[in-house]
This record gives sequence, structure tokens and C-alpha cells, in this order.
Amino acid sequence: MSTDSQDLVPITLTHHGKPHTFSFPSDATISNLSDEIADSLSVPPSNQKLMISKLGLLKPPFKDPGLSISSIADKKITLMGSTAVEASSISEASEHASRRVTRQSRPMQKVSAYKTHDWKKEQQEAQYTFTTLRPLPYLPNPSKSLQFLQRLKDDAGIKASMRKHKFTVPLLTEMNPIEHTQSNHEGTSRTLGLNRNAGEVIELRLRTDAYDGYRDYKTIRKTLCHELAHNVHGPHDRNFWDLCKQIEKEVEGADWRSGGHALADEEYYGSEDVDDHGGWTGGEFVLGASGSGGAASTGNVVSAGLSRREVLAKAAEERMKRLRDQGGENAGSGSG
Repeated sequence: MSTDSQDLVPITLTHHGKPHTFSFPSDATISNLSDEIADSLSVPPSNQKLMISKLGLLKPPFKDPGLSISSIADKKITLMGSTAVEASSISEASEHASRRVTRQSRPMQKVSAYKTHDWKKEQQEAQYTFTTLRPLPYLPNPSKSLQFLQRLKDDAGIKASMRKHKFTVPLLTEMNPIEHTQSNHEGTSRTLGLNRNAGEVIELRLRTDAYDGYRDYKTIRKTLCHELAHNVHGPHDRNFWDLCKQIEKEVEGADWRSGGHALADEEYYGSEDVDDHGGWTGGEFVLGASGSGGAASTGNVVSAGLSRREVLAKAAEERMKRLRDQGGENAGSGSG
């Protein structure tokens, strides 16, 4: 790369609310920026997520590692990710608090063999997890929804799979059922999960349509496996389904519990297939294959310029039309 001072390109990004400026030769790439972030800010590549205006969320290893620094010099760049020290501190603080509570609650007893802690595993679980859990405060009993989200976060199978694939999701939240349900004379279509910007936000349908209970835990967990696969693959192509099935097997295999159970006294309903219309990027839904001009589409349904509700309605209409053309088999089902 050229090192002449007149060829240096300044790059400014924001991390934890503070701006940081770096200078690169004009032929530098986004991979060089990632290396500089690791060296200067101590945020390892596995923790880095770069939100770049007009380009969306990019993270190492980049789909285009040769992306020129000059092409993003004038764009707003936000770095999301914890330093190795921060991740380690959170894990150590949690461990110390847990041991203190355990000592205070148990009676005095003879000294027994001390169980060795897997510090590496615990640090990874503190890093590869859901950073924030958020129920919808305007729906009934948000504390029960928070309890459900916490159970998903603590699920042994989910933790093992997120650790294996190095998934960090900043926000896990619930969706409002009424905003993601479409009904017509042929049946009812329910969206069970959404993934925004390759894992920036995951929404899950926790509640029944009438808000009078919560859905089956294993169905919700299966939906979460589906949405985690969208962290890597947006469209429902073969690569996506292979990863989705892999995550489901990992979650089932690592779940040492006997199975799902009801939260408090709420009623749970039967399982169903996951329906989520694919990944959601930049405020719009990616419904499948890419259409012309960058508009996301599926069949004849194009999402450019439409609201989320309109996109879901059109997608449901198109799915019903395809089912009618095929003889009406499985009409109204919730397959994604």
C-alpha cells in the first residue's frame, strides 16, 4: 500500500458514544480497518459489528474483504462490540456474585472437593449471548414475558449453539401478535419470528393471539433456532436450511432437561412450523430472492417502499395464491 502522506484517508467511527479517527493509505481495505480496531481499541474481530450508513451491518470475515476504505470515508460508521477485557470483567463479576450468594445460603459443612470451573466456557457464554432482553411494556404482564425471554437466554441448548457459532445478539424482544397476523377466507397466517440486520434484533411471538397465554416453549425455541440461522443467511435457500437444521440438532442435543414446561399458570398451545418471511434488513423485510433495483421480493411481491404490515399482507396473499394454484394443499399453514 502507498504511504505518501497526501494519500492518507481519514476514517472516523463511533464506539460507546466516543469518536475515533484513523488514517489509512488510499488503497487500504475494510479488513485493514478491522485490524486497526483490534489493535487500537482492543475489540477482537469476532466481537466487531460495523453499522455503516447505506451499507448496513458488516462484520468480519467480510463478504467483501477488499472493500475500499475510500468508499466509506464519508459515511457514518458505528462500531458495536465489547473489548476482551469488558467481556472478561462481566463474566468474572457474575461468577463472584454467584459464589457469594451460594456461600451465604448454604449451611456450614465439611470441606469437600472443589469443582473446577470452565473459565473459557463461561467467558464465551458471557460474550456470545443476548445482550438485552425486552418485553413489550404495553401488553399485559410484561414481567412474565421477561421471564420467558430469560429462560430462552439461559437454555442450555441455545447457549451451546450460540457459543459454537459465535452469535452475539444485542436485543431479544417479543412481538405484538396482532401486528403479525393476517386472516382471510382461506385461513390465518402468523409470523412467529423476525431477524433484523443479521442478528441486531430478534423478535419472537411469545403470546397467543388473544394475549391470554403463552405459546409452547419448544415451538418458540425452534423459532429462535430459525432466526439465529438468519444471522448468517437472509433468504430461505439451501444454505439457510442446512444451518437451521444444524442449530436445531445442536440445541436438542445439548438440552439436558427433560423438556419444556409451562411458565407459572399460563396455558400453552400446540407447536407449528416457523413462518418468518426471511431476514429483515434496514427496516424492510427480505422476503426471499433479490429483485431489480435492490428491492427484496418473493414471487410477484415486491417490498420496496412498503410498510412492514403491507409487506406481510402481500406475502400472505402471494402464498395463498401459490397454494391455490397447487390445488389448495396445506392452505393457511405457518411454514416459512
